[in-house]
Amino acid sequence: MKSDTKPSVCVVGLGYIGLPTAAVIARAGCRVLGLDVSQKVVDTINRGEIHIEEVDLDGLVQGVVARGLLSASVEVAPADVFVIAVPTPFGKDHAPDISYVLAAARTIAPVLKAGDVVILESTSPVGTTEQMRDLIAELRPDLRIPQSGPALPARETPDISIAYCPERVLPGRILEELTNNDRSIGGITPRCARKALAFYKRFVRGECVTTDARSAEMTKLVENAYRDVNIAFANELSIVADRMGLDVWEVIRLANRHPRVNILSPGPGVGGHCIAVDPWFIVHSAPEETPLIRTARGVNDGKMHHVVAKAEALVEAHPEARVACLGLAFKANIDDFRESPARFVASRLARKLGSRMSVVEPYAAELPIEFTDTGVTQIDIDEALEECDILIVLVDHDVFRVVPLAERADKLVYDTRGIWADQPRVVREDEAKLALAAQ
Repeated sequence: MKSDTKPSVCVVGLGYIGLPTAAVIARAGCRVLGLDVSQKVVDTINRGEIHIEEVDLDGLVQGVVARGLLSASVEVAPADVFVIAVPTPFGKDHAPDISYVLAAARTIAPVLKAGDVVILESTSPVGTTEQMRDLIAELRPDLRIPQSGPALPARETPDISIAYCPERVLPGRILEELTNNDRSIGGITPRCARKALAFYKRFVRGECVTTDARSAEMTKLVENAYRDVNIAFANELSIVADRMGLDVWEVIRLANRHPRVNILSPGPGVGGHCIAVDPWFIVHSAPEETPLIRTARGVNDGKMHHVVAKAEALVEAHPEARVACLGLAFKANIDDFRESPARFVASRLARKLGSRMSVVEPYAAELPIEFTDTGVTQIDIDEALEECDILIVLVDHDVFRVVPLAERADKLVYDTRGIWADQPRVVREDEAKLALAAQ
């Protein structure tokens, strides 16, 4: 691959990160093949359409597909750069599952050639890039593979470059942040890092910093574990405030006036493919050295059960009331329900309330499978305001935020996101019952 030519690119995995990444690379003028195991996803993209919800992604994909810069397939093809963006969930006992990464490596190995660059973007436990490297070496003994340390004589340049570069994006701002955020690029060798750096500078305006692969892997995990710990403090504080009969939002607002205090917002838990998952990768690698990270995970998961208990107490105190759960996504204004605490809370309540309950989720065409045969219906926010007596706010979607007090003043509200600060609180007698029931 010559430095003055635009490389051909294969992006493996066309999900919430892979598709926006492929589209942004194509916008920079590179010809991109998106690879996915789903024929439905491939067909959707080849029509210039999208299968996920993300701001401005539809127009970008339509444009780059129409220009012939982006296409999708279930079959791999040769390219100059391979970007792997597949899931890395955890399995039993929170053990990391890197099987999708290794499967992606097996898929691309047959078409690799001298001069290619392979970049792993999936959030991964430390050492995954090296495992991917070792698998490629096993599958392609004809290629000289980069090794950490002086494994090859100085005169023998490896045939391919392998690096790790995790995404750092916020759903709802993915296109902007893929372009403008700084990137940590970790190479198996410094030469690998430089090759990957040259590629990212084609479409990233933020600063690209090179390091080794293991440090880059750990950096990504640390970023999300840090946020998880800070959210855990806010969630624990909200439970303490419930016990004491305090308004946690008022306490946080006042505490944050201190010049060196910045408490985050509590919620019904922590969700998404990053913060709710990645800290476990660190814990799994060093279980005896991570009591704080493990405890934070426990606090944030426990907050979901606290919310369920408090919501159940509220509805039991009003046995004739109809209930609406507002939101299922893991954060506002997206259609991503992975590891969502809102989805967990709503599904638990659905089992108990059945046809008394409805769900409002503007970013879902239908309710997830766990609501099947529960009797729960999906309605819009206007129907909820007309038909329901109790509103349980689980996601701070904009469509919920803008509901004026006049339309909800007669409702009983359990607001886990603090979006309706003007809402009259449940009467003191009910608050006392709720506090006792939730303990």
